[in-house]
Amino acid sequence: MNYGLRKDRRGLSEVVSVLILLVVAVLLTAVVSYYATNVTRTRTNVEEVRFSRERIWVNETGAVAAFKIHNIGGRDILIGGIRVRGVEIDWDNVYYYRVPLGTTVAGEMNRTSYDDLTGSSVTISGLVYNQSYTEIPLISSGVILFYVKGPGNIQLSDVGTTVDLSIYTNNALYFTECNVESASDQ
Repeated sequence: MNYGLRKDRRGLSEVVSVLILLVVAVLLTAVVSYYATNVTRTRTNVEEVRFSRERIWVNETGAVAAFKIHNIGGRDILIGGIRVRGVEIDWDNVYYYRVPLGTTVAGEMNRTSYDDLTGSSVTISGLVYNQSYTEIPLISSGVILFYVKGPGNIQLSDVGTTVDLSIYTNNALYFTECNVESASDQ
């Protein structure tokens, strides 16, 4: 009995085998690329935050930062932290006003004294700002106005310098820059 290969039967030629392997490799690469593109688009296109009205004032009693955050993406977000000049702000130094949907708040953020930001709520320009104790959720198309007491090692000698202001969420870090202004009346 002969258990060897029969000479009248033939396998695939080398050229056909190489072509099959190349087609499989190209298809596998295309599937992986498609998946990676979808994951990237899903995570980056739906979350977008825009800063505006950012200001930082300082006088001999301390510094105050103010800014507006608008969630222009299609996903609700959770603001996980605020940093000024790279220094994380404690939540009990953050006051916020959630702008009701369909309304607008006109004008600039008003200069506020460091000493005015005390207690669980403060009234600034007729709006009641609540003190925060933890992360702040923001719905899609939502707007929040912030005042921050004593941000990021800002001193009186920093007047006229540019500092960074940032917030972060679970998926991204958003930042802007603004000049430190004098809050003194003279």
